[in-house]
Amino acid sequence: MHKIDIELVEMTMDVMKYAIDRISATKSKIGKPKSEAKLKELVGETITDKGIGGEYAFNLWKKHLMKANVPIDHPRHLAFVPASPTRASIMFDLVTSASSIHGAYWMEGAGGIFCENEAMKWIVSLTGLPEGAFGVFTSGGTAANLSAMVTAREHWRENDVFKREKGLIITSIGAHSSIKAMAKVIDVDVLLVDTEERLLGIELEKTIKGLTESQRKRLFSVVATGGTTNAGIIDDLEGIANICKKENLWFHVDAAYGGGALAADSVKHLFNGIEKADSITIDPHKWMFSPYDCGAVIYKNPELAKKAHAQEGSYLDIFKDEGADGFNPTDYQIQLTRRVRGLPLWFSLATHGTDRYKEAVERGIELAQMAGKMITESPYLELVREPSLSCVLYRRIGWKPEDYTKWTYKNHREGFALVTPTKWRTGDSYETVSRFCFINPDTTGKDIEMILDSME
Repeated sequence: MHKIDIELVEMTMDVMKYAIDRISATKSKIGKPKSEAKLKELVGETITDKGIGGEYAFNLWKKHLMKANVPIDHPRHLAFVPASPTRASIMFDLVTSASSIHGAYWMEGAGGIFCENEAMKWIVSLTGLPEGAFGVFTSGGTAANLSAMVTAREHWRENDVFKREKGLIITSIGAHSSIKAMAKVIDVDVLLVDTEERLLGIELEKTIKGLTESQRKRLFSVVATGGTTNAGIIDDLEGIANICKKENLWFHVDAAYGGGALAADSVKHLFNGIEKADSITIDPHKWMFSPYDCGAVIYKNPELAKKAHAQEGSYLDIFKDEGADGFNPTDYQIQLTRRVRGLPLWFSLATHGTDRYKEAVERGIELAQMAGKMITESPYLELVREPSLSCVLYRRIGWKPEDYTKWTYKNHREGFALVTPTKWRTGDSYETVSRFCFINPDTTGKDIEMILDSME
């Protein structure tokens, strides 16, 4: 065997041992970020003319660089919207990468795309959308929202009256930041309804009635939220759907975070009306226990997405021949080049079954209620609002914004927990408060208790 082959085998064994240790570990530490200067001091120059060697580079990763990250699946990582990929999905993420599948066209990736589509069928079934609805996996919620709005805008512009109009979208101030970011990319305006609480159909109707004639002509879509990132709030999807139907507007639901809760019988009724959406965003890498990065966009009428997104090119024609007949994911979203990012989700669903998924999602909701009860019973804490889905907003009585910041950094620095402050609108001003978001079913009541006790 050539020397290079021996080194490759040894390196592969090292990587696999690392992966096995990581997947099988029952306890892990919360990493601590270091400055770029400090990391440079620790590892030195890693990109050189001759290379530093795989073994040396890998040891730098294990000794220094890995420890400067926060594992998204740590049970006391309750900031932002964390994630908790199943061990099965992590294992198959390795298989996905090792298989080198281009997931754009059926001709190249039929086996992988088939698996993705099996997982997608389950997700679509949760929404209650009518027969014919389908979706495709994206890199995340931003790409999914962008793909949906490009589809909506292009469908709107099929009417020659709107061809030269700059589009307008209505959403609420509680909507995810990606809505405004996406609107910049496709050059449309966003009108924000002034509520961080639940957006009601009646408020939407009032907003539309208050538009100028020019604004109403430019309005083509309403984006509702199925679980706001900050507080887990679900908009009045039924009421909004009815207004959109009456006004002939594209109804999009951004359920990137909250969409996983469609699997939970205890809260599924809160999403009534989502089955009337024209498009829906759901992120499996959030509450469907898939590795990063894995989002999804679903369309009631996928053919409209295909009209908007299918790319043309002489070198691509072969993919559209009869011999390559099949589902081509690239035709339904903005990316041409894509990995089969839904494949780890498929393997995890096939391994565990959907009942286990339901139980895991219900656990996140249970943990939020548990935290809410502990906060209510504490003499120095109070809820900002009742827990919604798996989000809990609460305040430490008497604390100022800088107190929350110091507390967050202290816990992080000590490798204890990552819980970050957020802002919540109270009247005409914004208050700094603390926030939990529960995704990981391995988080325990004791974890919550210890975190809250650290605020005393």
